[in-house]
Amino acid sequence: MTTQQVAEKLVAYLRKGQITEAQSELYSDDIICIEPEGPMAPHYTKGKKAVAEKGKQFASMIEERHDGAVSDAIVCGKHFSITMTLDATFKGMGRNTLEEVCVYEVKDGRIVFEQFFY
Repeated sequence: MTTQQVAEKLVAYLRKGQITEAQSELYSDDIICIEPEGPMAPHYTKGKKAVAEKGKQFASMIEERHDGAVSDAIVCGKHFSITMTLDATFKGMGRNTLEEVCVYEVKDGRIVFEQFFY
C-alpha cells in the first residue's frame, strides 16, 4: 500500500472507532510511538502489542465519550498527519476536550512510527 492508501484506511478505521482493527492491519510489529510526557500515556512505546496495551489503558480512563472527530490526512512522501479531537468525561478528571496532531511514517505499506502532539 502507498502512504496515501495507508492514511485513508487509518482515517476510515478511526472514524468508525475501530482502533484495534487499524493497529492490527496497518501497524508494523516494531512500531514506535512517542507521546508528550505526562500522565495520559507513556512517553515512548515500542512494538504493536505494547502500543495496543497503551491504547487499552487510555480507553479504560474514559467514563463517557460525548463527541470526537478525525480530519482528512495530509500526505507528504512517506509521512502523513491528521488531527483528532475527543470530548469525553474521564474517570476522576471530569469532562475534557482533547485536541491532538498525529504524525505517522509509513514503510513497506505499514505504519512504523507515530507521534502525538497535544
